[in-house]
Amino acid sequence: MAIEELMTGGTVLPITRWGTPVMHEQTAPVTEFDDALRDLVRDMFATMDAARGVGLAATQVGLGVSLFVYACPDADEHLRYGAICNPVVTTPTGSGRTLDKTEEGCLSFPGGYQPLARPDQATCTGQDPWGNEVTVEGTGLLARCLQHETDHLNGTVFGDRLSSRGRRKLEEQHAELVHLYPDDWPVTPKKTTGDDD
Repeated sequence: MAIEELMTGGTVLPITRWGTPVMHEQTAPVTEFDDALRDLVRDMFATMDAARGVGLAATQVGLGVSLFVYACPDADEHLRYGAICNPVVTTPTGSGRTLDKTEEGCLSFPGGYQPLARPDQATCTGQDPWGNEVTVEGTGLLARCLQHETDHLNGTVFGDRLSSRGRRKLEEQHAELVHLYPDDWPVTPKKTTGDDD
């Protein structure tokens, strides 16, 4: 079976918000590469698509397991997609390290975006949903996505990486727009600004 077969047929789940304990705790490794895991991957792809995201960690659907899915363009605008269990990310060091300070957001803190410097290249190793070893080389937005999602599985949200001023600005943006996102979003779609509250 190919990963493409897990990218359809799932059920959209509510996205867990920052402040929920599972979002701020280290996840448990995936040890069973079974049908239940692959059903979860399907549901995570469905949820990510409904929320118009490029990556989604298991913690973002309330589960403390080391898994994320992604469908994200790289620096060459090639769409890359997959599901990685037990990911480990490495980034260049020394003269090979270039930081890209670009706006970042999070589906679990909707409405807020702030610039965050991250390495513009990242290598992620782990297992696919069948337990096979995988390595993903990420550039551009994909490099940021691999780092962001792996952070989630280590209990870190990107706001933790911002300065106190950046975090305040992020929280202000989120506070202004969070009313557009129902508690069970994206099961219930985001409201448009013309909708009654």
